Amino acid sequence: MLNLKKLQSGTALALTLGITATGAAPIVLAKDAVASPRASASAAPAPMQLAQLFPSQPSQNTGAVRIPAGTRLQLTYRDAEKIVVAPNERLPITLTVPNNIRTSNGRLLIPAGSQVKGVFEPVNGGTRFVAESLILSNGSQLALDAQTDVISRTEEIRRGVSTDAILKGAAIGSGAAAIISGVTGNRRITLGRVLIGTGVGALGGLLLGRNRNQVISVNQSDLNLRLNSSLAVNSF
Repeated sequence: MLNLKKLQSGTALALTLGITATGAAPIVLAKDAVASPRASASAAPAPMQLAQLFPSQPSQNTGAVRIPAGTRLQLTYRDAEKIVVAPNERLPITLTVPNNIRTSNGRLLIPAGSQVKGVFEPVNGGTRFVAESLILSNGSQLALDAQTDVISRTEEIRRGVSTDAILKGAAIGSGAAAIISGVTGNRRITLGRVLIGTGVGALGGLLLGRNRNQVISVNQSDLNLRLNSSLAVNSF
């Protein structure tokens, strides 16, 4: 029985390693955080930082590395748990690169904390974030041709029904705020943080005489940026 348990344990471990080795996503755990030499042997292990690795592709610029088109970069919005926009709203916003991005040989390309400026813009069936520029932590700014997939998740606003669950912890575009106010009759949004967007006028009659309406809800997991063209970055 003991040998059988060892065999089962070994098989499970082999399967786990096999799945990890063959996964398509170029995500690995990198030991960027180093334990303090004063830490005791019994202290908890140092936290692991998630880093994204790419094959090293030299650019025509000396010292630069090119991140290939099609690469996915996970971003985050630090000031709210989610973002709520109107279906026809354009919302300028700045997102953050939460993790270090390195080449496969360890060269740091985009440090954690770098920012991506862009705009949520309406598309058929939803909204998407279109990036305009990348601002590295050293202040360097690069043009960025990238966007997320279309985000079509909606939340229904109904007259007489509380919107607290929708708005709590959210950043709310002014177009979405207008829809919410128009349906609920509350002219002031007391939960969430209202951001200035454009396109409220394009909503037209959607704001008037409605007992229910919809807004688009963007979660942090939706902020997965895809490069439309390659990006040349000087390593740090």
